[in-house]
Amino acid sequence: MITEDQALDLVHDAMERAYAPYSNYQVGALVVADDGHTYAGCNVENASYPEGHCAETAAIAAMVLAGSKRIESIYIMSQDTQGATPCGGCRQRIREFATASTPVYLCSPTNVVHSLTLGDLLPRAFGPEFLQ
Repeated sequence: MITEDQALDLVHDAMERAYAPYSNYQVGALVVADDGHTYAGCNVENASYPEGHCAETAAIAAMVLAGSKRIESIYIMSQDTQGATPCGGCRQRIREFATASTPVYLCSPTNVVHSLTLGDLLPRAFGPEFLQ
């Protein structure tokens, strides 16, 4: 399994590759799938603001493309010292592939600032099990 230091290095690299010329707010995300593989993503902005993509969305898409369907944990990093937090839409996207007990690590460029569960970030979430 990946160590926290390795995860921080990977998510930092993803954040550094973000395309954020409008907001100058770079974000990186690293999904650790249930098979131990990792998938990184970064935010990609667009001149037409609603057409950009969040880092979490990119990492989840990479995971699905590779054939994985379960998030074991996720690291999210931005350049601020408070620790990045996923937007509401990304919280729901994470929920599609995770459970309330899935660890979510909110990171500054140097360390994990907050360690929570998805249930802390998205209580009483609607998930795929409600549609079955």
